[in-house]
Amino acid sequence: MMKTKFLFFLTLLMLSLPMSAQKLFTLEDLNFGGTNYHNLQPQNMWLTWWGDELIQTDVEECSLIDKKTGKKTRLFTLEEINQWIGADDVKFVRHLMNATFPYADKPIVALGNRKAFILVDFKTHETVWQDSISGQTANDWNKTSRATAYIKDHQLFVADAQGKEHQLTTDGSREIVYGQSVHRNEFGIHKGTFWSPDGQRLAFYRMDQSMVTDYPQVDIFPRSATYEPDKYPMAGMNAHIVTVGVYDINTNKTVYLKTPKGSVCGDSVDTSTPIYFTNIAWAPDGKTLYMFELNRDQNDCRLISYDASTGQKIAELYRETSNKYVEPLHPIQFLPWNGNQFLMQSQRDGYNHLYIYNKEGKLIKQLTRGSFVIQEVLGFNKKQKSIIVTTNEANPIQHNTYAIDVKTGKRTLLDNGRGSHHPALSESGQWFYDRFTEPDVPRNIDVTNVKTGKALRLLTAEDPWKGYTQPIYENGIIKAADGVTDLYYRMVKPYDFDPTKKYPTVIYVYGGPHAHNVEASWHWHSRSWETYMAQKGYILFILDNRGSENRGRDFEQATFRQLGQIEMQDQMKGVDYLKALPYVDSNRMGVHGWSFGGFMTLTLMLNHPEVFKVGVAGGPVIDWKWYEVMYGERYMDTPQTNPEGYAKSSLLSKAKNLKGKLQIITGYNDNTVVPQHCLSFLDACIKAGTQPDFFAYPGEEHNMRGHASVHLHERITQYFEDYLK
Repeated sequence: MMKTKFLFFLTLLMLSLPMSAQKLFTLEDLNFGGTNYHNLQPQNMWLTWWGDELIQTDVEECSLIDKKTGKKTRLFTLEEINQWIGADDVKFVRHLMNATFPYADKPIVALGNRKAFILVDFKTHETVWQDSISGQTANDWNKTSRATAYIKDHQLFVADAQGKEHQLTTDGSREIVYGQSVHRNEFGIHKGTFWSPDGQRLAFYRMDQSMVTDYPQVDIFPRSATYEPDKYPMAGMNAHIVTVGVYDINTNKTVYLKTPKGSVCGDSVDTSTPIYFTNIAWAPDGKTLYMFELNRDQNDCRLISYDASTGQKIAELYRETSNKYVEPLHPIQFLPWNGNQFLMQSQRDGYNHLYIYNKEGKLIKQLTRGSFVIQEVLGFNKKQKSIIVTTNEANPIQHNTYAIDVKTGKRTLLDNGRGSHHPALSESGQWFYDRFTEPDVPRNIDVTNVKTGKALRLLTAEDPWKGYTQPIYENGIIKAADGVTDLYYRMVKPYDFDPTKKYPTVIYVYGGPHAHNVEASWHWHSRSWETYMAQKGYILFILDNRGSENRGRDFEQATFRQLGQIEMQDQMKGVDYLKALPYVDSNRMGVHGWSFGGFMTLTLMLNHPEVFKVGVAGGPVIDWKWYEVMYGERYMDTPQTNPEGYAKSSLLSKAKNLKGKLQIITGYNDNTVVPQHCLSFLDACIKAGTQPDFFAYPGEEHNMRGHASVHLHERITQYFEDYLK
């Protein structure tokens, strides 16, 4: 009887325990630099395609997955690979997770490390090819010719399939840069070399930045600090000059495209001629090169074709102008079944859509239209003559997969129509594997037949946070400051949320172009720091204002020439919404953001000092005249042509408005938003008699790397704990 009573009271005690008896998160759990972070991520699979065969690449082995049953058959192990290649210190392969299968019709796996790149026949167990130049930077290998482009001592080289080295340049230096990304990685540029389909010709960038001003970065870690200047072209000042070369392996000669030469001097800008060259593409036969050319004002964009053997201009195929800006982000893509026609992306009708042109520049058809965005072209289904894409047609905050019939334009949904899908297409386009998530789904992985739409589940990840006290994640819509446009928000509440209480609330903000914060993915795309803060008793509010991505041209361009103003109006509508909630303490409102979000944090605090008690601004832009040419002039024009806009958006004159507690944080060696921004604002505060706090991370750039990120987010959290709680 006593035992029964004891068990009864023990049960009552367990039922009465608060949820806090579950495990609490630490930043070591939640932050990507944390020691336990990898254990709290949803389960995943590493997958790749071998033609139309699906391969799982794990650390120790690669397996073939039957796409109809999910059954796995081992192809080879890491131990076997190292035996077959006779691994030594140079060739030793440490894992198979990055293995690729470049030839659909051959049992060949491509493997590598920092010292070697090797092709292995896993049927005959032989090394069939090995490069001779690994260890260089910017390696670009072509699977057809097996030639590799690379940079060594500032010079551009090509090694052919036999390992013979060809030096393409001799004047490369810190100021003359070859074969690397140009235009500060804007316009969709992420590399500087481009092989023709047959691997016989290499197009490459040459960037002369000798006229660009140095920003004086300093490395403090040597005994005597050293000067490490960074070429940084600021808005309205000198920009670099780019040309495009084409190297022919067969002739061992280079020609340069006869592109127009535009002035890049800040005092005498010739905006009638293009200076930005982007989205390089090859014709299927490798004889013609295509490129978008954009003037400095970024309001006149032209698609030009060039003869790859002579560098001569062939034709202007397309032109798009705007009274704001045109932003080419995607190279043209030729239809695999029709080498005379190509696919082009443009948001000229208000949304990013697909158009088909022929090689003479004649519009064949606009393939998609409507109030949605084509987010990514995954590839082509050659058999069905369709294009596989992801769009937000189903919902502005979703990513879903569709097949588009080129002949009829009909779109067929290929996934479940919910959530955020990130598919990878097989070589023929008849299959794709699909990593996807939903607000209550950590991660699922399917393999799908494009023709039938039938999907096989490969992985259903369990909630890796099971057993922890998880916050409440919510999503909703409010109206923008224009009273018409829908804006999407995320709200994160403490796990033990009580609507009768008043909670301190922090607005996390970014708000800038080419980014969004709210998405129909796990936890509504919440950042892990929000979970940490909610655990400490805060409400977090995140709103995607006008100016952010995936909502169409007019939504994005509403901020033109006045960055920070429309965004602030929309964010303040979010504040109005929060103030109307009985559980939000309007006397304890904070704001935090990084980069553009740091700019928005200060913009909100200094324009509305009566609202925000505490703010933390990371890597903030203070005055757009100190930001880089390509980005800054796209959205703001130059300081010379838009002095009113620059003055309105500058935060220097508003330093006197600071009332709440403000912490500014920067990477000491930030080469994106250079430290001049933060330091100039501190100087303005000194002159105005206001008192911000400041912290710098030595050796760090724009974002804190590794475990420094844990330190950063603990610092941000503690600032709110000290002054907002």
